[in-house]
Amino acid sequence: MTESKEISHSSETRDVSEEDPAASLWTTSAEGTVRLRTDPTCPQAPMTVHEMFQESLEKYGSLDAMSSKKDGKWEKITFSEYYRLSRKAAKSFLKLGLQRFHSVAILGFNSPEWFISAVGTVFAGGIVTGIYTTSSPEACHYIAHDCRANIIVVENQKQLDKITQIWDRLPLLKAVVMYKSPLLEKRPNLYAMDEFMELGNEIPDQELDVILRSQKPNQCCVLIYTSGTTGKPKGAMLSHDNITWTSAHASRAGDMQPAEIQQETIVSYLPLSHIAAQIYDLWTGIKWGELVYFAEPDALKGGLVDVLKEARPTSHMGVPRVWEKIMEKIKDVSSQSGFLKKKMLSWAMSVSLERNLNCSNSELKPFRMRLAEALVLAKIRNALGFSRCQKHFSGAAPLPSEVTQFFLGLNIPLYQAYGMSETTGPHCMSGPYVHRRGSCGKAVSGCKVKLSNKDTDGNGEICFWGRTVFMGYLNMEDKTREAFDEDGWLHSGDLGKIDRDGFVYVTGRIKEIIITAGGENVPPIPIEDAVKKELPLISNAMLVGEQKKFLSMLLTLKCAIDLETSEPTDALTQEARDFCQKVGSQASKVSEIVRMRDQAVFGAIQDGIDRVNACAAANVQRIQKWAVLEKDFSISGGEFGPTMKLKRQAVAEKYKEEIDSFYRN
Repeated sequence: MTESKEISHSSETRDVSEEDPAASLWTTSAEGTVRLRTDPTCPQAPMTVHEMFQESLEKYGSLDAMSSKKDGKWEKITFSEYYRLSRKAAKSFLKLGLQRFHSVAILGFNSPEWFISAVGTVFAGGIVTGIYTTSSPEACHYIAHDCRANIIVVENQKQLDKITQIWDRLPLLKAVVMYKSPLLEKRPNLYAMDEFMELGNEIPDQELDVILRSQKPNQCCVLIYTSGTTGKPKGAMLSHDNITWTSAHASRAGDMQPAEIQQETIVSYLPLSHIAAQIYDLWTGIKWGELVYFAEPDALKGGLVDVLKEARPTSHMGVPRVWEKIMEKIKDVSSQSGFLKKKMLSWAMSVSLERNLNCSNSELKPFRMRLAEALVLAKIRNALGFSRCQKHFSGAAPLPSEVTQFFLGLNIPLYQAYGMSETTGPHCMSGPYVHRRGSCGKAVSGCKVKLSNKDTDGNGEICFWGRTVFMGYLNMEDKTREAFDEDGWLHSGDLGKIDRDGFVYVTGRIKEIIITAGGENVPPIPIEDAVKKELPLISNAMLVGEQKKFLSMLLTLKCAIDLETSEPTDALTQEARDFCQKVGSQASKVSEIVRMRDQAVFGAIQDGIDRVNACAAANVQRIQKWAVLEKDFSISGGEFGPTMKLKRQAVAEKYKEEIDSFYRN
């Protein structure tokens, strides 16, 4: 492991490094600096966010950078205008009293204002901190207090109300800016976006330039708060180098093109407070001159496809639940089609799946495939807004094999990315030329990955090294020390395998592994995926059995979603109703099945679970008991985090009574 000579450190980091040789690679202070992980395999010159933007400005200044809908029409902003507005925002933040290495917190849905506020914060020497729009006032207070927010930028009155409730408990908060809705009332230190953007006009450009020149690549510029599924959220500090290096190299590993070759078009809709969306939409967009279309806030309630059809992206990234929802929608529409259309779709998907599974990358498509494309598949992709889309990515959680197979049937390979907030997003990438079924790809060139504490099956904890690796957790020395080993490798907490060609496979999460009363380790995800594959009416499955004599499972059924509230309703989806009819039930509602313990449906579920159990590697991995819950999981219900990741601990607490009933004598 070769490293560059040490860069100057804050006194706090220097003190720690005397006890611990790896400490210079991390800090827990917002003002701290770290030693960059440059070595012969990763020698690229470090740069700041401003230097990256300037470089892009020279190449892409006249190109459109952002497009958002105003009064039903798409309005575009060029890179030159984007840069000018970011400088204006930076000067206004300085005017409001933004202190060096203090934060601007942003609480709102994706928009040009989010991007401009973020870039302006970094230009002004601050740290950009996203807060999830679903956060409670108390959750907002924790983050705003922890990150030392001097200014909070909110989207609308709903988010402003949260901040108003906690303002008097935030002594460092100097101002709040609202960017979407008009201000309902005037109050001191509250500004509309237009008003805010003019505040810094009297600040000389030279004053901002001095700050920009003083910035260093090994200083913090972004804070990403982990969702806090266990304990308090942790603020992962990302340096300028983390952001600029990852934007350049992880994206190229996924075959994202610079605009001089092809301007990529993407749609921004996932929460920007999560690293996956922030690195993919915002920072990579600047690096390679991409055109970013902003979806409406109802994107995940069903509005996403409308934007995709208008934007026609060349690349699209979704979390697994987004791809699952698209799959379910297609199945739903198909099940309501006539006999001939159903047959055509089934035939076309089987042709495409067979060709994709045979790994034929040849441009010479056999006649059957060309026919399937012309008659069916191209039309479906067009209806989804993917007519120009060359790359479809999935990240932030494991992708079920059923979803991968389904999209291969549409001739849409889903390329998995793998990483975490602490690796600035993607550390391992798949792409058109680097992919293997079931794998999340290889470590990005210049990065390293290894397994720690391997078992007899070759599973070990996945560990990371490279320029993606974060600076440390803000104000949390113990947690930071836990994350790194003595050689400076970051431990992920994920279990995985690496094949002889370097492809990485995530097999589970150490904290999610169920340890039974007999001491056997059971990874839950493969069993849950098998149940969902076997039973098409199951929406979510969660295996339980920690310190118990046997395994049990909580199940939810596929139901329609209320488009206004995003809440699961009582009405079964068409696919679920079709399943019920096939097994002899006339049920059309979840409650009919659960409360009446519908014999036909319950019998079919048991049969499906018996089939899964028959394939179990050992008796201990068999599901002995199960229950169907009356309501599907959701973000508002507390079962999912903001990126639709299952919060197992929260589910276990919420449904404690149901789980306890499995184990009563």
